[in-house]
Amino acid sequence: MFVFLIVLLFFLSCSGNNPNEGIPVSTFKVVNSFPHDTDAFTQGLVLDNGVLYEGTGLNGKSSLRRVDLETGGVLQNLNLSPQYFGEGITVLGDKIYQLTWNTNVGFIYDKDSFNLLGEFSYPTQGWGITHDGENLIMSDGTSTIHFLDPQTFENIRDLSVFDANGPVTGLNELEFIKGEIYANVFPTDRIARISPSTGRVIGWIDLTGLLSDEDRNGNNAVLNGIAYDETDGRFFVTGKLWPLLFEIKLVSAD
Repeated sequence: MFVFLIVLLFFLSCSGNNPNEGIPVSTFKVVNSFPHDTDAFTQGLVLDNGVLYEGTGLNGKSSLRRVDLETGGVLQNLNLSPQYFGEGITVLGDKIYQLTWNTNVGFIYDKDSFNLLGEFSYPTQGWGITHDGENLIMSDGTSTIHFLDPQTFENIRDLSVFDANGPVTGLNELEFIKGEIYANVFPTDRIARISPSTGRVIGWIDLTGLLSDEDRNGNNAVLNGIAYDETDGRFFVTGKLWPLLFEIKLVSAD
């Protein structure tokens, strides 16, 4: 009996200090939906001054695109060489930065012309990329996020992302929104809201049911793609090979 009481007290003590308690979980309301190219293996999504940019993956199919939001039509396209598997993109100033998955190289383009301005390297895989207005912020599929100098590409610092259960791995496409890092968590229908100072997950967005299993083109058609319009606060998400891009409003599930 004594041992049982000790175990019970320990359990109650741990559960009373659960770090996940009080962390908000949001669901969604669909505001609008738009056509999306079902051949686009979406790896990066950005809205910059009302212009939608998309980076796609797969060897031989990777590209950088300017896309018409309303129709899903490709307005401008640059195909990557077949040896590159395109990954995340971000727009900083007048430049677009694009990662590749496992070739340790990223590309820098002129935002308007898509002319190649340069390349940069990194020692990890490339998954998602965004910025905070000062530094590039990059994921590599692990629980670590890297902050890079956009001029020298020096690694400024690493951020370990965690929740109550420990490290949060599979961090993929990124977006910096109102001082927080939003990250798709591969291969789930969840987005983590991450503190850029501590790495702690400070909120979850559950997008389960946004696109039905019947509308997904195979097991690779996972949620991946976050774009935020700072002008009017519109929030967009899509996925790899999805037929639709959604404008959603976040709804508290508490």
